[in-house]
Amino acid sequence: MHPDALAILDRQRGLTYEAMPDPTPELLRERLTAADGLLIRTAPVPEDALSDAKRLRIVSRHGVGYDNVPLAPLNAAGIPLAVVGDVNSGAVAEHALWLMLMLAKKGRAQDAAVREGKWESRDRLNAIELEGKILLLMGFGKIAAGVARRARAFGMQVFAYDPYLEPRVMEDHDVKSVSDWRAFLHDADFISLHLPRTEQTEGLIGVTELTAMKDKAFLINTARGGLIDEAALAEALEEGRIGGAGLDTFDKEPLPFESALIHSDRIVLSPHSAALTQECMRRMGIAAVKNLLDGLEGRLDSALVVNSEAIGHTESQRASD
Repeated sequence: MHPDALAILDRQRGLTYEAMPDPTPELLRERLTAADGLLIRTAPVPEDALSDAKRLRIVSRHGVGYDNVPLAPLNAAGIPLAVVGDVNSGAVAEHALWLMLMLAKKGRAQDAAVREGKWESRDRLNAIELEGKILLLMGFGKIAAGVARRARAFGMQVFAYDPYLEPRVMEDHDVKSVSDWRAFLHDADFISLHLPRTEQTEGLIGVTELTAMKDKAFLINTARGGLIDEAALAEALEEGRIGGAGLDTFDKEPLPFESALIHSDRIVLSPHSAALTQECMRRMGIAAVKNLLDGLEGRLDSALVVNSEAIGHTESQRASD
C-alpha cells in the first residue's frame, strides 16, 4: 500500500485497521470474523473466511481484477466487492508498448551483447521497426484504447476485436474493427490480449491460433493469465513458429521456475507488474481506501461494484421475504 493511502486511514476517527504483510488463509479466517471491511491486494481469500465474516460490509480490491476474491459468499450476504476503476490503464498500456519495443528491438540480446563484449553481434541482431506494422488488440476496453493511442504514435496500423462493442467505438479511436479475429491472425504482426479470464477466454490462444500466426509475429499479454496455452506457446517459441512473446501474467503465479517459458530467449517476462508504477500504486491505493470508507458509510459508487446486480437481487429477495 502506498503511504499516502495509509495516511488517509490514519486520519479517520473511530476506525482501527490492521495491516497484514502476509495475509495467509489462516490469518484471514481468524481476522475477518471481527472485521467490518476488507481491503485486499493479490492474496487469495478463502471462501469460508468470507462466509464466516458476519460483520463484513465491504470488500475493496486494490486493483481491477478480482480472481482472488470468491463472489458467491459476498453475493449471498449482500456484500459489495468494489474495484478501483480506471486508475491503472495508462500504466498497463505503457507496459504493453514496452514489451512490444523490447521484442521488436531485441532488447534482451542488445543488452547482453554489450555486457558480454560481443560488439560484433550488432550486425546480426536484426531489430525491426514498429512503424507500418499491424497490431491486433483482443478486447477494446480502456487499456486497449490506451495501447492503440500509443501504438498509432509509433505509426502502427491498429485493429481490434471486441464482440461487445459496436465498430464505431473503435472507429472513434481511429482503430479498425475486426469481425473474425482468427482469420485476421494471418495478417497481424503483433497480437495484444486485453480480455478477462472467463470460461470463454481460458486457453483462447492455443495450438491452432499460434499456428495461424505469422512466423515473425509477437504475442503480448498484460491482461490475465490462463488466456494462453503456455505449453503450446513454449513449443511454438522453441520451434521458431512465431517471433516471440511478451508476458506479464501467467496461468500460475509466480511462474514456476521449471516452466519452459523462463528458459526461452524469444520471450520477455515481467512479474505481473504492469500496473505497479509508483504513480499508479498511489492512485490504486487511494481509490481502494476511498471505496473501503465509502462502503462503510453506505455511499459506495455502484459503478465500481462488480457484483451490484447480484447483491441487488439478494436485497430484493430479502425484502420480499
